[in-house]
Amino acid sequence: MKKILLPSLFILFCINAFTQQRVSDREMHKATIESFDLLKELLAIPNDANQPEDILRNIEWVESHMSDLGFTSQRLETETVPLVLATYKTLKPNLETKMYYFHIDGQPVDPQFWFQDDPYKAVLKEQIVGEGWVDIDWNKLTTEDINPDWRIFARSSSDDKSPFIMFLTVMKMVKEKGESLPFNLKVILDFEEEKGSPRLAGAVEKNKEALAADMLLIFDGPKHISNQPTITYGARGITTISIKVYGPTFPLHSGHYGNYAPNPALRLAQLLSSMKDEDGRVTIPGFYDGVVIDDATKAILAQVPDDENQFRVKLGIGNTDKVGANYQESIQYPSLNIRGLGSAWIGSEARTIVPATATAEIDIRLVPETPPKRQVDLVKQHIIDQGYLVLDRKPTSTERFKNPKICQFTNSRAYEAFRTELDSPIGIAVYEAIKKEFSQEPIRVRILGGSVPISPFIQSLGVPAVIVPLVNSDNNQHSPNENLRIGNYFDGVRTFYGLLFNK
Repeated sequence: MKKILLPSLFILFCINAFTQQRVSDREMHKATIESFDLLKELLAIPNDANQPEDILRNIEWVESHMSDLGFTSQRLETETVPLVLATYKTLKPNLETKMYYFHIDGQPVDPQFWFQDDPYKAVLKEQIVGEGWVDIDWNKLTTEDINPDWRIFARSSSDDKSPFIMFLTVMKMVKEKGESLPFNLKVILDFEEEKGSPRLAGAVEKNKEALAADMLLIFDGPKHISNQPTITYGARGITTISIKVYGPTFPLHSGHYGNYAPNPALRLAQLLSSMKDEDGRVTIPGFYDGVVIDDATKAILAQVPDDENQFRVKLGIGNTDKVGANYQESIQYPSLNIRGLGSAWIGSEARTIVPATATAEIDIRLVPETPPKRQVDLVKQHIIDQGYLVLDRKPTSTERFKNPKICQFTNSRAYEAFRTELDSPIGIAVYEAIKKEFSQEPIRVRILGGSVPISPFIQSLGVPAVIVPLVNSDNNQHSPNENLRIGNYFDGVRTFYGLLFNK
């Protein structure tokens, strides 16, 4: 009798442990409203990744609040600021382990370009025709009549503090109801993501055992422009290049030396122009090698309900580059982007001189078929083929005299792209959980145009990953007046609830 009873009791225990009565819509709505002040509190802590003392305050805040919810945290030390790994309660060996990734740091702010006094002090705004975004009372978020199109304006309101608070909101509900999760859960918090997470790879390699997991879910980036539930199955990688072209040793009077001393700004413009054609396609041989958009891939891309005309109106552009037939195809390829140009003086400070140098800052977005070193080497060889002496330092006087064309070429910040198949176990599990929660099929995006520094987890740990974006696409991330749409916040809380409990 005991041999029959004990297994039956064990099965009953497992069912009770991992089956919960779904919270009502009213309970979830109430919990979400109550969490807005917590979001405001976290946003108020400056989080510029270049300011370690501010980052430390953020670390202490997240450790304290996760401890209150049953997490045990440990700092994974690096040469600068640590990562934080938080583990929920006791790991059970018979359950799979999921890891959630968030980053808490943010881009620097320049207050003069913000429409509020302090970019870290969250402000609630409503859009009024003819007036733009107008401040409204924060306490309106405590009422039942909340407009989903209201916005919270603050640095990191969308990238990436709000997804973390959405997650804490659901974990608070889990604690208050005394529920158990149907899997083991680890959370990794990155505090240098906006700097490219330069020390993440070393930390992952050093802490493989602590970071071991069966799958990784990344909560970063924007949803589809429609704000429908979205899953992204990969992200492009990134590497950066700086090119400085040299002219005369010091700026020269343009009247005396124009037509005589070559202008480095013009030479740099010609060099950059040689890298692309008029349709925006990179002309450097081999740059797109390995990328194939076959019929199967086109079918996946066609599932995304993009409106190309809407894109053009939103972006204010009359036409598009011809890298791919549409937006989704364009981001399947590596890109070469001029992210900044500088030479001499401009505006009211402009001077009649031949500049001494001209500099271009370039970023290359990578796809899985195009590793960073290959792409950088191709660009470097192209510059050599244009007749330049390419150095990784400032040229000497002798080098200047002997070489008509000289540039300094440096490369930094690189992490690779990743892409997970839509029909992989993690791809299917996330798809089914979100579909069940919202009673609609989520939009599935093959690869994100932007980049997240996740490749160390995939390469070192062999863990598959997908991105679950939650915030509005027009959030001004990295720019002044970053914002979060309120409707996205409510949907984000629901998304976490579905991911935790829908099977």
